[in-house]
Amino acid sequence: MAARTRITAKENGPHPLDVALGARIRLRRKELGLSQEDLGKLCGDITFQQVQKYEHGANRVSFSRLVQIAATLQCSVSSLISDLDNDQSGKPVAMDALKALNEPGALNLLVAFSVISTGQRKAVLDLACQLAGKD
Repeated sequence: MAARTRITAKENGPHPLDVALGARIRLRRKELGLSQEDLGKLCGDITFQQVQKYEHGANRVSFSRLVQIAATLQCSVSSLISDLDNDQSGKPVAMDALKALNEPGALNLLVAFSVISTGQRKAVLDLACQLAGKD
């Protein structure tokens, strides 16, 4: 049996898995063009503030709520949670990348990046790395 990596919460912060699940909910919601308020209304009784807390991992999503959210987002629960805890190598999935996608404009940048040419992608990536102070 493969060794499992333990993923623990930072002191006084949300658990990384709650943050990763929230990021996936947010990505799917945005993919469908829904606002946090829209998602809450379509689920029936969730305020946009509660959706916001779910998406940031501040509040945990109960299983029954997760089923409701997945149905509203027209996807399966498994598509939202698959491979959240470990990838095939037993290492934690890149949760920092999922968390980074919660930054304002990150998803828009990723969508725009995906449609530009390879040469332009390299230039954009080089610029971003320079601005971040990374080579």
